[in-house]
Amino acid sequence: MALPEDVLTNGALIRDLEEVAKDIALLHGVLMRTKETPNSSEVVSYAPFTLFPSPVPRAVFHQALAVQPHFNRLVDRISQDPNFLKEALASTIKVDDFTARLFSIYRHVLQEGRSQSIVVGLNRSDYMLDQGPDGSTALKQIEINTIAASFGGLSSRTPDVHRHILKVAGRLEEQKLVLDNNPAAGLARALAKAWELYGSERAVVMFLVEDVQMNIYDHRYVENELWNRNIPVIRRRFDDVYKTGSLDNDKRLFVDGKEVAIVYFRNGYMPQNYTEQSWEARLMMERSLAVKCPDISTHLAGTKKVQQELARPGVLEKFFPDDPEAVTQIRATFAGLYTLDMGAEGDKTVAMALANPDQFVLKPQREGGGNNIYGADICQVLESVKDSTERTAYILMDKIQPQPVHNYLLRRGSPLKLCTCLSELGVFGTYVRQGTDMLLNECAGHLLRTKSAEHSDGGVAAGVAVLDNPLLV
Repeated sequence: MALPEDVLTNGALIRDLEEVAKDIALLHGVLMRTKETPNSSEVVSYAPFTLFPSPVPRAVFHQALAVQPHFNRLVDRISQDPNFLKEALASTIKVDDFTARLFSIYRHVLQEGRSQSIVVGLNRSDYMLDQGPDGSTALKQIEINTIAASFGGLSSRTPDVHRHILKVAGRLEEQKLVLDNNPAAGLARALAKAWELYGSERAVVMFLVEDVQMNIYDHRYVENELWNRNIPVIRRRFDDVYKTGSLDNDKRLFVDGKEVAIVYFRNGYMPQNYTEQSWEARLMMERSLAVKCPDISTHLAGTKKVQQELARPGVLEKFFPDDPEAVTQIRATFAGLYTLDMGAEGDKTVAMALANPDQFVLKPQREGGGNNIYGADICQVLESVKDSTERTAYILMDKIQPQPVHNYLLRRGSPLKLCTCLSELGVFGTYVRQGTDMLLNECAGHLLRTKSAEHSDGGVAAGVAVLDNPLLV
């Protein structure tokens, strides 16, 4: 039940709804700081969002929710398999400095022995809906984010915004199709469970945050859920940990004199997040008794190279030897993924990409949006590295062909116009394990992000996509 054209093209109605939408977003706390003052809450604006919720087929939506607990188990099992991680990343760490630095910390932790048996994972698996030649829709995974998976907070507030807009527009049936969604509560529930297991009421949950904090309100919703449970939270940057952090004889982590039960990384996923002091701080945190979210092995489990290795025949079966149904459900979401390792198989991938670049996406080992390579740029990059081991810093993936929809993107300072849009569905997954016991494994909610079809890549924080809600059809 997508909105009819007469609603989308009713200029007077759209102008009225624009004013209502901005105000209702502010009333419901769908907020970001401004680019002009990213570290001050003196002046804030609404986070960018769509005027209307976007249609998503009900069956694929529920498929994405149902497979998430299997993905949680998969990520956790990969993180516990040093041989798999070493083999999967062997070629990448030779040519990608950032992954190599992460891997050196991982190696250090393995040699020294893990200090903490409690593991908490807050993941987000991202999908697009691939349109087949016959008009069918298939759920295809873009990536899985195992560190700093964002917008669980703000996406908890957007359903009420879209329901209100639809009511004002007189679309009462459609507003019933916008689901409740509260990832903030789910993410906090997992952090709270890990905090309780750590076993010290005085110890804090430390959000490790970026220097520039435009997206602070997304964090605050999760933070407030913890405070509501009387769990103390502090926010610190790498620099603060480097200057005031220390380990005692039991490897308990102290920052500013406070014992840290959990380090929740909302930073640390891109090379530019690190100085030499940051790397030292990261190693200290990984060596500590604090629960890491994610720990270094779970961070590595989210790399693009691991994603590509999992698509090889027989690999998923190794992680789910007694659960063929989980294998089937996970594999159904995989798009074509191809290695660029040196050798005949990688050479074949290069030739395939150069022959039809518009059918593929070239992906480096990076998070945070805006890193992928498309079209003619694929040829340019691959021509320059095709005979060199540098090509192993990338993987190649089939380009998803989603069905475009029409919507309006509300963004501060931008005129409102009807756009041809593409959407990406994210599903939040949480788990807590202690030793060999999986104590919590949940799907914690969803996130829909929508962007104008003219943009190939980029997320909300990167200034390209905007927040949205699925309108189940």
